[in-house]
Amino acid sequence: MIVILLGAPGAGKGTQAKKISEKFNIPHISTGDILRQEIKKGTELGKKAEEYVKGGHLVSDDLIIEIIKGKITGKEAQKGFLLDGFPRNIDQAKMLERLFDQLGYSIDKVINISVDKEEVTKRLSSRRVCPSCRKISKSAENNDECPECGEQTVKRADDDISVIKKRLEVYEEETEPLIGYYRKKGLLVDIDGSAHHEEVTERVLEHL
Repeated sequence: MIVILLGAPGAGKGTQAKKISEKFNIPHISTGDILRQEIKKGTELGKKAEEYVKGGHLVSDDLIIEIIKGKITGKEAQKGFLLDGFPRNIDQAKMLERLFDQLGYSIDKVINISVDKEEVTKRLSSRRVCPSCRKISKSAENNDECPECGEQTVKRADDDISVIKKRLEVYEEETEPLIGYYRKKGLLVDIDGSAHHEEVTERVLEHL
């Protein structure tokens, strides 16, 4: 099974991706997580990506497709995979299609999790993340501790209000057109992501 998740930053893609991955035993390939790991490690890839992320811009297509190809051709992805954060624009979607043609892959479903701009801004500006286990907390308190490992949580650089605004502008310009693109192909499923995450999961799984 090959699934693509769409949705604005803060729509809950990461939460739903984890549920889908566990349900169908397929890897969750998140370009955002991969890039953050590389940035934390200080790798050459991470240094390139950090310049884009801190400014609220999308990482270059060539850099992302290189990452994706390595992940989807790995042993763990033999039974399928879930893509979260890619493609982010029409050009990337076409690049992915060409790559899939070469590999003999095809997309089963494209899940679009829809949440309005006011709600995603509220979610992103109030959340913190554990630097060790990556668990996200919805508390905006500076002394918040991770419930999993007890380490001090931090606010991600790309969750600053000014960066959030820029990220949403980029999403509307670059990524939203993918909704119509995949709808025309008969692959898109729209899911209201404003409900509790368990209810959203039920809605998603009904279509897979």
